[in-house]
Amino acid sequence: MIKPVTKHAVGRLAGSLLAVAALAAPADAAARGSRGKRVAPAAATVAVDYGINLAGLPIGTARLAGSFDRDRYAMDVSAVLTGLVGAITGGKGSARASGSFSAAPQPGAFAIATQTASSGIAVRMALAHGNVVQAEVTPPLIDMQDRVPVTPANKRGIIDPVSALLMPTQGRGEPLDPDNCNRTLPVFDGATRFNVVLSYAETRPVQKPGYAGPVLVCNARYQAVAGHRPDRPGVKFMEDNREMSVWLAPVAGTRVLIPLRISVLTTIGTNIIEATRWSQGGNPATTGTAGAAGSSVAQASLPGQ
Repeated sequence: MIKPVTKHAVGRLAGSLLAVAALAAPADAAARGSRGKRVAPAAATVAVDYGINLAGLPIGTARLAGSFDRDRYAMDVSAVLTGLVGAITGGKGSARASGSFSAAPQPGAFAIATQTASSGIAVRMALAHGNVVQAEVTPPLIDMQDRVPVTPANKRGIIDPVSALLMPTQGRGEPLDPDNCNRTLPVFDGATRFNVVLSYAETRPVQKPGYAGPVLVCNARYQAVAGHRPDRPGVKFMEDNREMSVWLAPVAGTRVLIPLRISVLTTIGTNIIEATRWSQGGNPATTGTAGAAGSSVAQASLPGQ
């Protein structure tokens, strides 16, 4: 039986809608002018609008927008709860990350702010080579004795929740290679350290406004590492959760994939974040239907908070 949607639960959901999807940079090839001069390609841009549904009911919208210039990236994610749920909770949030990437993202800066009618939280982080050099959480977390301590080692070799959405192709570099599902995302959100473990499930065709082509369907698992409270029911639920998946769609003209759909079973029903519109611009190679290339939050609850 699905539990009723409480103000507290939906407020936490609003903040976590910023937690997992994928973007990355354009191909490194450059065009040449008629006189043989090297001409740098325009930065590629991607924008994806999402609808948010919980237990079959529409409760909000989200948007992911990114710009990519060679190996540099900047991504913005925003979400707002609408309708009756939005009127009750006032839930909304926005996040931004920027940095560079090669085989994996290396964020340089991350910021997120979420708000409900009764509370809000903001996180800012500065990073270098995957290591956190400064982090600030406002208001500070309450020092719970049962919280697993976050050690300096937990802040090394990580990616932030927005950069975790940036997934360069792996192996042979083919966008629909199943190996692109098989990866572990070491995420630190400023307070908790956790892994999102992805594995290949299937390849299936999809058609959306602005996108037509196959996608990779990846199963997802949540692994708590630090900063969480291990005896909390939400933590145990997420660690045992087998009903999580993400559909990854390749961005035409680049070597990256981003989420087209995210589905997570929560304690109050299945949360589905699914693209309603997909658009690309900038680099001419990335315009048009995404399917021409052969063809993106995974944790719908932050149980450690």
